[in-house]
Amino acid sequence: MMVHEMARKKSTAKTEDAPKLFYIFYNQERWENWLTTLGDADFDGDGEEMPEGFRMLENFSEDITLAVLKIIKLWQNERISHEDAELKLAEVEEIVMGQVPEGELGEIIGSVQISMMVVFASCRKYLAGETEADIKALVKEGRKAAEKNPQEALEIASQIGSTVIGGAACCGRYVKDTDEPTIFDEWLAAIEKMGEAMKSLKKFDEEPGEVT
Repeated sequence: MMVHEMARKKSTAKTEDAPKLFYIFYNQERWENWLTTLGDADFDGDGEEMPEGFRMLENFSEDITLAVLKIIKLWQNERISHEDAELKLAEVEEIVMGQVPEGELGEIIGSVQISMMVVFASCRKYLAGETEADIKALVKEGRKAAEKNPQEALEIASQIGSTVIGGAACCGRYVKDTDEPTIFDEWLAAIEKMGEAMKSLKKFDEEPGEVT
């Protein structure tokens, strides 16, 4: 089946089932609760192990990624329409990419927002049916673009991300272990986490009425 035919099929989720879906999507309250928790966290530590704050920050990022990908899964399972999936994705993006607190916490949250850029862009591409790409070639192109054109690098990274959402393997072998990763390397790391999250959601909403 062609990709555009598949997208057209999924865009017409069963209308009779839609009203039965009860699911609380990522919302402003959830975001602000996380900000409060992170604001109280210790990001300095005692020098012997990763500070509590950075461990919590990892959970914070994972929480957002999972919430976003659950929208994709609900669409894949024909529990919401294509239009609703796009709308919910945009709503979560508006919350996550909005204004951040001032000071050090704002800078920390800003780094999360940069990683999340590729998550949202990848999901938009996936919903648009752009799910096939030569990952190896794109990684090479993305690294070249990262220094001169971050926007082009994001476009390339999101093509990779969409392909990973569609089931392709990436990106551990391409993530460089360096003290100075480029923004493209950071996006590849975020894509790898997306791939792991998609695997963890394999049985998400497998049975009607069991969305959690």
